[in-house]
Amino acid sequence: MDKEKVEQLKIQMQQWLNEAEEFINHIPPVQLYTAVGVVLFTLILLLIIRLFKRTTSNTIVLTGLSGSGKTYLFYQLRDGSAHQGTVTSMEPNEDSFILHSEKDKKGKLKLVHIVDVPGHSRLRPKLDEFLPQAAGVVFVVDSVEFLPNCRPASEYLYEILTKASVVKKNVPVLLLCNKVDKVTAHTAEFIRKQLEKEIDKLRTSRTAVSDADISNEYTLGVPGEPFAFSQCHNSIIIAEASGLTGEISQLEKFIRENVKP
Repeated sequence: MDKEKVEQLKIQMQQWLNEAEEFINHIPPVQLYTAVGVVLFTLILLLIIRLFKRTTSNTIVLTGLSGSGKTYLFYQLRDGSAHQGTVTSMEPNEDSFILHSEKDKKGKLKLVHIVDVPGHSRLRPKLDEFLPQAAGVVFVVDSVEFLPNCRPASEYLYEILTKASVVKKNVPVLLLCNKVDKVTAHTAEFIRKQLEKEIDKLRTSRTAVSDADISNEYTLGVPGEPFAFSQCHNSIIIAEASGLTGEISQLEKFIRENVKP
């Protein structure tokens, strides 16, 4: 009985193939080629869209000098508290999660891959491991201890802003002034102006030895004009936060603008 069914199925399929062949033979060549072209175009388009979706990054890199409060921010984003952020990190904190503030939201939310890169100068090469897949970079600045750290912070930021992995992909950078809950904290506007002045000095000195400088592949700013973040190839945004109190709304906004739900 099973063999009879198989034979009947073969006969039926052969009939369908014959009918399909006869139908195709009656289609004018121009229409046939057009139909095939439309099908191929649609398949290629769907493949490109699928590939684009796969390669869209969900990685946000937190970086900055040691003691700027990056680890506090990491745990605030993930857990809603800074309970584990009291020790300076010597290894990257890395995790993928739904932002704590979004856990009660309905609907599908995209996981965010947050990487907290240690700020110690000897550990900064680890940054190069994560920048190529970054959807955004958050450069954290200590608003309280900013002035004594202005020069090293500017040097580190200069390195990031001139890296090919950042410039070529137009990776947006958030300059996050942390610890604004403190009375002695400097304003974001003051920090922005001081960083621009310091980077302008760095740009002048490093341009003079550009032939010997192999670490930076791009120059900053407009020749003959004082440096401003608005002159950068990629978007530079200034914001404020407090990792201690959990006031990180501007940070979360930046993340969701670059890692869509």
